[in-house]
Amino acid sequence: MDRVIRIGMLGCGTVGGGVATILDREAEDITARTGARIELTRIAVRDVGRDRALPVDDGVFTDDPWSVVEADDVDLVVEVMGGRELAGPLLRRALELGKPVVTANKELVAHEGPELFAAARHAGVDLAYEAAVAGAIPIIKPMKESLAGDRVRRVVGILNGTTNYILTRMTEEGAAYADVLAEAQALGYAEADPTADVGGHDAAAKCAILASLAFDTPVHADDVFTQGIETVTDTDIRVADRLGYVIKLLGIASEVDGRVGVRVHPAFLPKAHPLASVRGSFNAVYVEAAAAGALMFYGRGAGAEPTGSAVVGDVIDVARNLLQTARGAAESQHRAKDLRSIDELRTQYYVLLDVEDSPGVLAEVATTFGDHGVSIAEVWQQGTGDSAQLVLITHRATEAALRATADALAAVPTVRSVASVLRVEAEVFDQ
Repeated sequence: MDRVIRIGMLGCGTVGGGVATILDREAEDITARTGARIELTRIAVRDVGRDRALPVDDGVFTDDPWSVVEADDVDLVVEVMGGRELAGPLLRRALELGKPVVTANKELVAHEGPELFAAARHAGVDLAYEAAVAGAIPIIKPMKESLAGDRVRRVVGILNGTTNYILTRMTEEGAAYADVLAEAQALGYAEADPTADVGGHDAAAKCAILASLAFDTPVHADDVFTQGIETVTDTDIRVADRLGYVIKLLGIASEVDGRVGVRVHPAFLPKAHPLASVRGSFNAVYVEAAAAGALMFYGRGAGAEPTGSAVVGDVIDVARNLLQTARGAAESQHRAKDLRSIDELRTQYYVLLDVEDSPGVLAEVATTFGDHGVSIAEVWQQGTGDSAQLVLITHRATEAALRATADALAAVPTVRSVASVLRVEAEVFDQ
């Protein structure tokens, strides 16, 4: 095989190591599928002297990432370094030079994707990013290519393995949030600073990418309404179970009345829904389309080889296009729409109140709900001496009305605290 596609890789940590391993181990099959040999000719790293135990010659490592991007012996740039400050300028330079790019950088794509896509279109080369969302799960290509002739109505995903692992343990074993988080950190599921995961920011970046594809609309991570799982309690878990739900951190993107709403938050999800059975650190994406109906994509959302396999898949696609002097399907904004405020969301809500255990409390609470136009579907009280807990499930209401209700409840003298407010996603998802 005379033809060679030479790769320059930016970064060689967990994912980069997986990429290098797969390219070496599967070299024969990759060559057959691509029509050319794939060679790692340059790799930018922070510490050139570090022993990485990878099937790569030491001479390919450099601590100068710009030399990788600008090298004459690099045909295709793979970015697995993460972050935006350096990765962004490097990828823009690669595209300026007419070099296609494969990236696993969800943060960069979620914040600067539309600008990078425009640069790739201007240069006439590919920008592939399958690994930026849900690791090994093939979701970008199906959204961009397989469903190109359809109209996506809604995308709902469990997009972060750390939070799903924590919520699974809390649900199935009654484990405390803090204990499970510490264990997730020990197992490597969560970072030493877990804020991006448990705060919902990682899922929000991925949800922004999916929403952009699904609705042909530029959505940045900052456009996504985001809440994490830090305040989910064992009481919330038990109430959800009693009512036939599980609590999951969901990323939801939908088009309603010609506008796009994108949100990430913990929610009550019916046990009968396919996403409810996604356990542990697995991810899944559930897509509802006009013609195709309901589709679900499930698998490992992170890890060296799972994510590395998605990167290598992109490398093969982009390499084929290079050999044919072509480029793959590009992102479209032909149906770009305005974004919808979270205040306009209409769904059901679960509200947990700590109240005085005295006559008339329920009436005061019900009046407060009524004053703000929020109707109560279910309610029960659990007494504990001079205090009690009120559990309420509302009928559908707007986010703005529910928020005003919660603020008013906090000012009611017999209400000691508004302990929890979570959205309840019906079996047929609300808008």
